[in-house]
Amino acid sequence: MWLEKLTQGVLRVLTPLGPRYVNPSFWQRVYLMWLFRNFHTLPVKVLSPWQQRRVESMCVQHGFVAPDFDDLAILGTLEQRPPLELKTSPVRPNQSVSESVAPFAADVQRRS
Repeated sequence: MWLEKLTQGVLRVLTPLGPRYVNPSFWQRVYLMWLFRNFHTLPVKVLSPWQQRRVESMCVQHGFVAPDFDDLAILGTLEQRPPLELKTSPVRPNQSVSESVAPFAADVQRRS
């Protein structure tokens, strides 16, 4: 399995559009085997800035390839999830909704 990964291994990158595959050079495969030595999947956040730049340069240099699924040797899987957008302002009800509901609320209070 190690020999197959060194000669034909690919890096799987999970993106919002689905998995993408990078076909690195031999020395990059050696580095990726070391990087993924204890885990099959790693999120981008656990990589150091230097490691992130190195993986990003692999993706730019080699581009994404269409893998042959018959003999696919995956070196590791890198999760690239989009950043979460947090809403900073709370949602307030529309003023026109409050004005249109007010007569009904007053009618319910009179009946009680």
